[in-house]
Amino acid sequence: MSAHRPATRADLGGLPLEVAPRLLGALLRTEVDGEEVVVRVSEVEAYHGRGTGEVPDPGSHARMGPTTRNATMWGEPGHLYVYLSHGIHSCVNVVSGPEGVAGGILLRGGEIVEGEDAATRRRLERRGVVRSPLDLARGPGRLGDAVGLRHPQHDGIDAVTGAVQAGATARLELRVDPVPDIATGPRVGVAGVAGTAAFPWRFWIPGDPTVSPFRWGRGAQEAAGEVARPPVLD
Repeated sequence: MSAHRPATRADLGGLPLEVAPRLLGALLRTEVDGEEVVVRVSEVEAYHGRGTGEVPDPGSHARMGPTTRNATMWGEPGHLYVYLSHGIHSCVNVVSGPEGVAGGILLRGGEIVEGEDAATRRRLERRGVVRSPLDLARGPGRLGDAVGLRHPQHDGIDAVTGAVQAGATARLELRVDPVPDIATGPRVGVAGVAGTAAFPWRFWIPGDPTVSPFRWGRGAQEAAGEVARPPVLD
């Protein structure tokens, strides 16, 4: 495995589009109720909040501004924004960008490199089936289950200092040398134009078997056609 070092606030101080590729190959190390699990990140997605960057992001939880739900996204970089998806799945994002500027990087997929037994048990308890070790963290809901972080108790946990929160710790470690090859494309399952090639804000390690499959979000395929259609000339 490549050499890693602890992530710092400065590492995560840039906007998500800048920071997201650097998280590929990173390790997220969690300890929940005394059990440690480590995931090697293979796939991420960048999300900007209202006023973040040059292009408004209609796919972001923070697109309309600060709310109780997305408050962590507006905070100090290096904390984890843990949100509930479809009322079931706890998904994990690394907050990046200056404090007061909303930004999150969704951890979409990865490989469990330590703590496979604990990760498998958690997945079985919450999903009932694990087809392969490579599927343990293949997809954001699976990854959240495997590492044991849950909404709402672990939302805002600090992955830089490793401070204890609700019986858990999290630490992010970055590769010393960034991965040499990175693929980009539309974000997975995001509705409308935000899920098209107009927002190629998904980054993954090409050929990695733990990368999740692409699927269109609601209305995104239709919007993609509109984006690609050439203008009508008079």
